[in-house]
Amino acid sequence: MTRNACAALLCLAAFSPALAQTRAPAAAQPAASPAVSESEAPPRTVAQWLARLQRASRVPAYSGTFVVSAPEGVLSSARIWHACQGAQEIERVENLSGPPRATYRRDDDILIFQPGQRTIRAERRESGSLFKGQLRPGEEAEVARYYDARPEGQGRVAGFDADIVRLAAQDGWRYGYRIWSERRTGLVIKMQTLDAAGRVLEQSAFSELQFSSPLEADKLAQMMDDTQGWHIEEAGHAPTRADSEGWTLASPVPGFRPRQCYQHGGASNASGAGGVVQWIFSDGLATVSLFLEPYDARRHTRGGLLAMGATHSLMLRLPAPASGWWLTAVGEVPPQTLQAFAQALRRMDAKAGE
Repeated sequence: MTRNACAALLCLAAFSPALAQTRAPAAAQPAASPAVSESEAPPRTVAQWLARLQRASRVPAYSGTFVVSAPEGVLSSARIWHACQGAQEIERVENLSGPPRATYRRDDDILIFQPGQRTIRAERRESGSLFKGQLRPGEEAEVARYYDARPEGQGRVAGFDADIVRLAAQDGWRYGYRIWSERRTGLVIKMQTLDAAGRVLEQSAFSELQFSSPLEADKLAQMMDDTQGWHIEEAGHAPTRADSEGWTLASPVPGFRPRQCYQHGGASNASGAGGVVQWIFSDGLATVSLFLEPYDARRHTRGGLLAMGATHSLMLRLPAPASGWWLTAVGEVPPQTLQAFAQALRRMDAKAGE
């Protein structure tokens, strides 16, 4: 499974719990009739949908099989176990396709067990996944400037009733989403990424789900902590600021705000080319990462645009006066959005000659 597909799995694994601060049901029993029926209740606004999904960030326990697919076929599949221990979330994602791998997440700490190499890669989640951790208080209204909520009725996924809503993009800088939200808990059990014409670019969904887990939180924690006999590789990166690294944007891409900036690798980078700066932007739903590193003619031989499902990658050597730098821009956004970021990037005068 590719790194992007793994990220997609962790994305829904993270926002799948995304949906109930109260306890989830042990089984899919019919909910009590509300005082006002769904048909009589006014439709939720974008801000209300986002607030609901943000609030519902914790399901006590669930497990299921999760599939990421695109029109050209299945990209990846995995088995997920999720549990909570007090305020702490812990989960295991085991690949069912591609090289054997098990990814554990305890809140923002991630360990990736790779049996083939008998290695563990230690990382931290660098940005919130969709509907979880990206929005800051009060930002729901800001996101509503760029998306419109359109209810699309009800459906069933993996045996559970769900409300369906389409978050339609209001411009060409981002994709839209169709979301199946489990009726009782709000759990996101299926999501489609849509282009401007409404075509499905990528789909993430549970093919099987139960609101329980055969692995309790303490058992998952024990499995995550059992690293004896494994070689642990730390994914070295340090927080930094884009301007401190000599980078700025001449003009913003509408809706996308800078979130974090990291320095990866530094002088000890295995490539020998120095560190890589990762500058992360988000509109509250979609995320774009700009990876900037010194240009190396031996390694940076092929630029261009690549696509896998809804994820695009743009690779190019920046024009003068920043021609000593190589950009890799990655995001679940249309190609023109990545190109807009590339065109707006500027090397600040004091560092232009570096």
